[in-house]
Amino acid sequence: MQFTTDEAGILECILKWRRDVRHFRTDPVPEEVLARLQAAMEAAPSVGNARPWRVFRVKNPDLRAAVRAGFERCNREAAAAYDDASRTDYMQLKLAGLDAAPEHLAVFTVTDPEAGRGLGRRTMPETLHQSTAMAVHTLWLAARAENLGLGMVSILEPAEIERLFDVPEGWEFSAYLCLGWPESTDDTPLLHRVGWQENQPTDWMER
Repeated sequence: MQFTTDEAGILECILKWRRDVRHFRTDPVPEEVLARLQAAMEAAPSVGNARPWRVFRVKNPDLRAAVRAGFERCNREAAAAYDDASRTDYMQLKLAGLDAAPEHLAVFTVTDPEAGRGLGRRTMPETLHQSTAMAVHTLWLAARAENLGLGMVSILEPAEIERLFDVPEGWEFSAYLCLGWPESTDDTPLLHRVGWQENQPTDWMER
């Protein structure tokens, strides 16, 4: 398939304006939209076609509350690692959309899936986690194309999340995602908005 210049421009725009969203409206995401996002995630590449990602749509309020409590504890511990000035800046950041986002997704990676029969991961088993990361990124872009926001909650203890969701042996926690309609149309990244850090260029070095 050959893509037009206009179509390439749309992809460039989606890549440029993808955001890690923290502020959500509470109104639900229609099921047909969620089905499109699921289909997009299924189109993601994976090593040896292993497709190692597993996704829980977290609806249980007790599970959500337990994740929220784990985040609060880890966030306090993270804040304590900064000096006083940086701690003040850190605590002003909204680092999760757990309270308002209508959809929560817990993503795990199967570390020895039957699918793929080991192709491409014998010497680099971390490619399974990389495959899950690509699936999450594919979901992220698809959500942005639907004008939805997606945010990753990275301040969690993986072993605790694995126990909380009672996953089988060999499943490792990869990501906890909040999904919903963004509260604001301001596309300025949060860390830029509060002066935390600007982007650094990616150099392609020659050898």
